Amino acid sequence: MLSYKTYWGMPDQDVIDGILKVHNSVFEESATLADKMKSRPKLLINVAFDQSTVVGYKIGYELDAHKYYSWYGAVNEAYRGQGIASELMKQQHYIVGKAGYTLIQTKTRNKWRSMLILNIKNGFDVMEVFTDDAGIHRIVLEKNIAAGPDTD
Repeated sequence: MLSYKTYWGMPDQDVIDGILKVHNSVFEESATLADKMKSRPKLLINVAFDQSTVVGYKIGYELDAHKYYSWYGAVNEAYRGQGIASELMKQQHYIVGKAGYTLIQTKTRNKWRSMLILNIKNGFDVMEVFTDDAGIHRIVLEKNIAAGPDTD
């Protein structure tokens, strides 16, 4: 049975450890994520659990008083295809909208096509494509949530 929990700020260490395990399995690096999380303003973490095991997460933080950044998200490979990423995104957008933000931004890469498609299906628009310093193409997407948290 899946359950979801929201954290404003850093959760307990066991939850952090679960997030890092999922993060590392997808992004293959988690060494600095927890430290980076601590320095982000208005950090919001949405977590999916199977009993006490973290199976997915969505992390975001404030860019400015009106714009929120959806930073990282991942779902354990064994739990994909169950709508967990969609639910985590829906919860994040609802909470961010209730908190008064009017725009949510994210970045992705062509490499993460499933996330790109999920974002577009959920009302994000492609705003910019650029090549970063490492030569990786990045896609900037934004969604206006000013009309309410569920404007898809």
